[in-house]
Amino acid sequence: MADAVVTPAAPWRGYLDAPDGRRGIRSWIFSTDHKRIGVLYLWSVLAFFAVGVALGLLMRLESIAPGPTIMSARAYNAFFTLHGVIMIFLFIIPAVPASMGNFFLPLQIGARDVAFPRLNLLSWWVYVTGAVLALLAMFAGGHPPDTGWTFYVPYSVRTDTNVSLAVLAAFVLGFSSILTGLNFITTVHTMRMKGMGWFRIPLFTWGIYATAWVQVLATPIIAVTLLLVVLERVAHLGLFDPVRGGDPLLFQHLFWIYSHPAVYIMIIPAMGIISEVIPAFSGKRIYGYRAIVYSSLGIAFAGYLVWGHHMFTSGMSDTARWIFSFLTFIVAVPSGVKVFNWVATLYKGSIDLSASLLYALSFIFLFSIGGLTGLVNGALAVNVHVHDTYWVVAHFHYVMFGGTGFAVFAGLLYWFPKMTGRMVPKAPAIVAWFLMFAGFNILYLPMFVLGWMGMPRRYYDYLPELQPLHVMATVGSWILAAGLVVLAATLLRALRHGDPAPANPWGARGLEWQTPSPPPTENFEIEPVLGDERP
Repeated sequence: MADAVVTPAAPWRGYLDAPDGRRGIRSWIFSTDHKRIGVLYLWSVLAFFAVGVALGLLMRLESIAPGPTIMSARAYNAFFTLHGVIMIFLFIIPAVPASMGNFFLPLQIGARDVAFPRLNLLSWWVYVTGAVLALLAMFAGGHPPDTGWTFYVPYSVRTDTNVSLAVLAAFVLGFSSILTGLNFITTVHTMRMKGMGWFRIPLFTWGIYATAWVQVLATPIIAVTLLLVVLERVAHLGLFDPVRGGDPLLFQHLFWIYSHPAVYIMIIPAMGIISEVIPAFSGKRIYGYRAIVYSSLGIAFAGYLVWGHHMFTSGMSDTARWIFSFLTFIVAVPSGVKVFNWVATLYKGSIDLSASLLYALSFIFLFSIGGLTGLVNGALAVNVHVHDTYWVVAHFHYVMFGGTGFAVFAGLLYWFPKMTGRMVPKAPAIVAWFLMFAGFNILYLPMFVLGWMGMPRRYYDYLPELQPLHVMATVGSWILAAGLVVLAATLLRALRHGDPAPANPWGARGLEWQTPSPPPTENFEIEPVLGDERP
């Protein structure tokens, strides 16, 4: 980011200070300050992440040996459904845009807040409402939903579990995503500081902006589709159920027309974080700024065109299959551009091997594995063999958790001093990274082998000869969980006892680092002006 004239609000008052007339939790849950709303989202998504991790650990413990171990088959089906719903809709989709995007997008473009502060607060309340409905689906009368997070028909319209409540929760959460996207698009278009043209916008903001368009354009499709599933269950419309003349493939098309772009809602903002962290800790400007901008927009656009690669074995025409396969290979190009630019930025840089950079480097490595195995999925002949096996589970987690998850931790460690005014101790954060990186690979690498051997995903039981790989994966889950616990303890201790943070501890160039730590309530007293220096 170019140098800018920045004047802190006077008298300086950090956003963490209680607003006049309000104290305690009311000063948070009714605040329209974008930074406080970002923190609310952050605490919310991390809490649900902890629940999702707990469910995943129990599933892995059940899979440590063939046959029943700690739960029944029905309970296992409910666990993987709730694990998927919580991790996708309550953690990964809102984790970066709604929390870090809310906090830092206005700061990075020199705005005092988002364009619609009250709408911003409403989006968090809608998110909480959807989360409550998702939890009610787990504990309300009847059985927890057991369809998987995709809610595939016809089973989802026939099962006697609480699918309607879970689907309604996802429907409500979609509105939170749409409101957030609308707010960010309007903010970027109308509230950039003087001198900030389109190609001087920070790369994290570009990632949030590209994602916002996907949120606004794609989310209504899944909202209508999920509403139709509820109506199908209640009114027996016959849209998706073949017994009533419906077409289950119609549901799959509608679901993946949203859900594949949703993958980019999850990953593009994470890529924005990496584009901020790597220059800061390599002592260089980002290599190929415009190439990264165009690749973000290219991923967002091409993501709309490749949904059919989830359906190669569903019976679609051969012509449709090779077209979707070709487009799947095309969408890998802009992702490769980003990886090249990140590595080129590191080349001959003055590397500061901080914990944040270690998580960012892990993102590049793990995301690359996930992307390359995704190309294997996109090849028609191979897809027939690995479709709906543990190979897909491994690929998905390398992209989503190895990608977005590690990027979230990189961003959290990078911006923690700015958000809290406290520094995170380096040594325990690195110990946490080592445990997480090792545990992640021990957990998910065996799943590639299991999938290649034909182990179907979502199965409660398996053949005895597959047990060694399942044991290895389960042990990996324990190591990964230990790393998460160490990181959580480190951050919580730093929140209370960390050393005071200076305004710019990393020597980074973003405008957010030119404000005090934590930032003032309205960010800037006088609107900053971007200098003539290129971004």
